[in-house]
Amino acid sequence: MKKISIPFGKPLINKSEFSAVNYVLRSGKYVHGKKTDEFEKLFRKFTNSKNAITVSSCTAGMHLFYFNAGISRGDEVIVPAQTHVATAHAVELVGAKPVFVDCEMETGNIDVNKIEQKISKKTKAIVVVHFLGVPVDMIRIRKIAKKYKLLILEDCALALGSFIGGKHVGLFGDAGVFSFYPVKHITTAEGGMLITNNKKIADKIRSKKAFGVDKNYNQRNFPGKYDVKELGLNYRMSEVHASIGVEQMKKIKNFLRLRRKNFDFLYSKLKKLKGINILYNKRKNFTSSNYCMNIILDKKYEKKRKKIINFLNDNGIGTSIYYPNPVPHMTYYKKKYKYNKNLFKNASMISYHSIALSVGPHINLKHLDFVVKKIKKVIK
Repeated sequence: MKKISIPFGKPLINKSEFSAVNYVLRSGKYVHGKKTDEFEKLFRKFTNSKNAITVSSCTAGMHLFYFNAGISRGDEVIVPAQTHVATAHAVELVGAKPVFVDCEMETGNIDVNKIEQKISKKTKAIVVVHFLGVPVDMIRIRKIAKKYKLLILEDCALALGSFIGGKHVGLFGDAGVFSFYPVKHITTAEGGMLITNNKKIADKIRSKKAFGVDKNYNQRNFPGKYDVKELGLNYRMSEVHASIGVEQMKKIKNFLRLRRKNFDFLYSKLKKLKGINILYNKRKNFTSSNYCMNIILDKKYEKKRKKIINFLNDNGIGTSIYYPNPVPHMTYYKKKYKYNKNLFKNASMISYHSIALSVGPHINLKHLDFVVKKIKKVIK
């Protein structure tokens, strides 16, 4: 009997992506081409944003945002404790200090009720993370930001297809940044996108992502003639990566439909299982991108997580952890800022007691039925 293999993440790539990449390779034009423009256009249309700017990664996009805003040494940025380390690294890279806030137990999102107590005269911005695709309450975040005159950056790495009242996340703050790493909703192999409805921010970031030149390659009347009017970086996306993104955007609605179908099926089968809790996914007027399902083990199982994961993996079921530690418990941040291990209790509970299960479009209901049987077996 063939052993079942259900990887946690698997990019769905077919002939269209291969053909698109081959087209670019044969063209000889690997940057400054039409594929990047086409990818940005498709992304603008899907998110209904005024500006979509390709970047080399989600981290690059966040770094660009802070760099462009002039946030630097001596400044502080409010950061959720429960996130990928990149969210905090982008703040560190401009010399500012990330000030961490614990998360809600129900969603894993930043606890909005705890933000104001962490704001100081040095605070310049709030970065929110739509954890696993579940939108943060951006209405409340905007009220806080307005009260203290703070910028808002939305980390949408896991939230392509997440909406609040029909408006795509990433458009509630000053900018939103997305990731196209291979296990995300769509992939470009590696890359990211920044969206904003603020033309001034968009124009500045377009310049600063490409060395700060005053005219991009396609705007020059004379080859090789341009000026550099500001400090910039090299965070461009190549035509090869963008060509994959173009084909992936043509499939995004179906990908999201399958994720929702898979999540709902898995939730219906596991919601009454004693021994676990499932991070909350449903909220009125909030639409999740259904990145994955996070199950939180009850206390009596918390020391057996490794055994449970090993059992699932041995049965061909791929899993992950989001995330292995709250960011302030990571060695770099713990040493630099002397964070106590007993701080950020909710983030710790999710980090140390959760198992992430895939609901990606590469999985069908037959696979999920198998996953349910194995989880029930190992828990019981």
